Amino acid sequence: MFIQQFRYSTDNLGYLVYSTSEGIAIDAGGVEAIVAFAEKNNIHIKHVTNTHSHYDHTSGNEDLLKKTTAQFIDCRQIKSDQTIYLDHEILEVFHTPGHTEDSVTFRADDFLVTGDTLFNGTIGNCFSGDLNAFFQSLKRLISLPKDTKVYGGHDYVIESMKMAKIIEKENPHIEGYIKKYNPGLIVTTLDDELRANPYVRFNAQSMIHNLQKRKMLTNTEFARFKSIMEIY
Repeated sequence: MFIQQFRYSTDNLGYLVYSTSEGIAIDAGGVEAIVAFAEKNNIHIKHVTNTHSHYDHTSGNEDLLKKTTAQFIDCRQIKSDQTIYLDHEILEVFHTPGHTEDSVTFRADDFLVTGDTLFNGTIGNCFSGDLNAFFQSLKRLISLPKDTKVYGGHDYVIESMKMAKIIEKENPHIEGYIKKYNPGLIVTTLDDELRANPYVRFNAQSMIHNLQKRKMLTNTEFARFKSIMEIY
């Protein structure tokens, strides 16, 4: 399975995930570029879909559906694990609520398309209001193999690493994360995220120490925090 990234608007990232001859457009805001890439590489766009229903991710749907024979998959209808076939290869889709109630993640053998659930360097806002669901979604993602590549919904890398330095200024991995940044292709691995992204570093002793030091948790809250933050 292959993936091509398309930047559109200011910092949005859309994707074409494809196999030998069939593909699925995900958050396809850059319609002209996606269609041109598909035509050049003889890829039939079989489906159009989204990681969630915010307009900056769905804005290209109508135009792309008009320009192709693709079938639309409504992410709002995905509430349990699904399978999409491209040629004879499998793309998994699973519900990862938190940023929005309808957020989903797409998984191939070695990469994820995470939308605004997990960015490269940070996570999305919890617009759903369900922090526990968001936590469970992130737990599922970071439990996957650490060499899994992460393709997020926006390029927020530089801003995110500035915040990471504020949150965890002693983290030695942040500078290395920044050095890997390539605005032409926004991708990291789960291992990169677990080293530098403070919002998924649930078990890092430095993060736990920071919380204690800032007195953000009472003793009872801290005990509960430790009990639920299992090692992945």
